[in-house]
Amino acid sequence: MAKDKAQGVDHPALQIDDTDRTGIARLLAIMAALRDPKTGCPWDIEQDFASIAPYTIEEAHEVADAIARQAWDELPGELGDLLLQVVFHAQMADEAGMFSFADVVETISTKMIDRHPHIFGDESRDKSAEQQVRDWEAIKARERAAKAEKGVLDGVALGLPALTRALKLQNRAARVGFDWPGPADVLAKIAEESRELVEARDSTDPAHLTEEFGDLLFVMANLARHLDIDPEEALRLANAKFTRRFGAVEAALARQGRRPEDSNLAEMDALWDEAKAAERA
Repeated sequence: MAKDKAQGVDHPALQIDDTDRTGIARLLAIMAALRDPKTGCPWDIEQDFASIAPYTIEEAHEVADAIARQAWDELPGELGDLLLQVVFHAQMADEAGMFSFADVVETISTKMIDRHPHIFGDESRDKSAEQQVRDWEAIKARERAAKAEKGVLDGVALGLPALTRALKLQNRAARVGFDWPGPADVLAKIAEESRELVEARDSTDPAHLTEEFGDLLFVMANLARHLDIDPEEALRLANAKFTRRFGAVEAALARQGRRPEDSNLAEMDALWDEAKAAERA
């Protein structure tokens, strides 16, 4: 049994139960101790769902980042950080009498069983991937109906990254026939939205300019969908390319004992072109 070093006493949350092979019980006890109104951590006690939500999103992104970098040695820690977010939310809900961590586990377990009748039910596994997607969507539609979500777009999470949410909204609309026939039509719409953005550029109304820019981004996401491109992934790759090439510009200047602020646009643009050419060589 571990000792609480601060108080010199045994702390229940620090006990290791050899029968708890997953360690979940210990993690739940640690979070409960952190949230204890009398003896817990002041910062943890002050948090609520809204204040913790940004950390939940951040931790999910850090999991994705570790995977993208293939940093497999970091992934257990990042997944643990994300798991802690689930435990944190469940603890706050338990305190409020809303639900417990056990309810979270039961809910997702039931959902997975219900959504896989070809594994846990009497449906055949002998179906195409396309048929499986259709079946999945039909099951989710029934789930939305049970939640009184009547509209086609109901249930698309507001907290999703904007490009991802745009894609999901467009996919939902496309399933009921509200869609352009093909990429050429979307490109024509992009040209139209670009013209409207140019017209709004000199507007004295910032809200109108923002609206037109948003319209263009929305149509760009739709083009990605028609081209079977993940817009978030495409932008991540573009960000990585920009970072890599600007790093090459910095490195070239550093070899001369200089920094970007010691240079000018024309020189940095030339170095950028060199970095671009080197990548393509």
